[in-house]
Amino acid sequence: MLPTRILFQLNRSNTIGFIGLGAMGRGMAANLMNKTFAGVEGVYDPKKQKPAFVVYDAFQPAVDSFLNEHTRAYAGRDVIPASSPAGVARLAATVITSLPSSPQVEEVYLGEGGLAEALQELDEARRAESLFIDCTTLEQSVAKEVASKIGALGGAMVDSPMSGGIVGAQNGTLSFMVGGPEAAFERAKKYLDLMGKRAIHCGDSGNGLAAKIANNLLLGISMVGTAEAMLLGQSLGLAPDLLASILNTSTGKCWASELNNPSPGATPSIKPPADREYEGGFLTKLMTKDLNLAIAASKSTNTPLPIGGLTTTLYNTINKHDEFAGKDFSVVFEYLRIAMEGGMKKT
Repeated sequence: MLPTRILFQLNRSNTIGFIGLGAMGRGMAANLMNKTFAGVEGVYDPKKQKPAFVVYDAFQPAVDSFLNEHTRAYAGRDVIPASSPAGVARLAATVITSLPSSPQVEEVYLGEGGLAEALQELDEARRAESLFIDCTTLEQSVAKEVASKIGALGGAMVDSPMSGGIVGAQNGTLSFMVGGPEAAFERAKKYLDLMGKRAIHCGDSGNGLAAKIANNLLLGISMVGTAEAMLLGQSLGLAPDLLASILNTSTGKCWASELNNPSPGATPSIKPPADREYEGGFLTKLMTKDLNLAIAASKSTNTPLPIGGLTTTLYNTINKHDEFAGKDFSVVFEYLRIAMEGGMKKT
């Protein structure tokens, strides 16, 4: 339970809630709080209107770590842990969620002790001021269902999946693809701008996820293509940095070849995950999840994805190897290199 003094001090309209302090969420929440609480990032400005910040994560050590890291920097500001998602919504009119996937979104929003439960308890005015910004990458159908139920209770909701990875979350340079009513997007944008460099309104509820899923489908395909080209070129005698420089000044240039080249030594001035034993970046298990979302969407719309299907099969196989699942998804190069030497099955 929160101390009565704190509960009475909080102004719900001016309080922000954040649920999900995982690899992405903790960086997003830190930027959101820093830029809300400070006149300039990281500098406490007591002249600003006093908002409050409420956090929740099902993994309590994640909450403890966040509070230990940030509360000392803002003495006199309210940074408060909640005991459930409903507890966040009771205290905060604006709630941002960053969760693993569809089951967690359904549980946090619609389950026992969830956000919808708290919304039902509120009067009409407090329901109307409630805004929910879900940054999870999940099934579009689930997102639309959750948004519909939140809307029926009088709240506003947008789906806002992001691109930019852990580094983007930490540096506040994420790009958000947003689906939902125009009015809800305009309300959400000021918060998204504190966590990223741009927010693009993609249309109706679920359209943000449509954009994210399509983008990551192409990202996965291009990474596999780049890995194959780099591996073949080196097998034919080309040095990785020479081959990368040719690709990046030719028609084969793409994000994977230029900024996240999967071959060690290909872009030494950038030092992508491949030059750090594939640590950091966008995890293979997350790319695998997103590719499977694309395949599921293609089946529901009868959209043929022949290359996407092969890419998904490959990542499903790689993801079964514990030594690769937690690495950047460019580790597909290493997987194929080992397979070439007969060390692993390719499919």
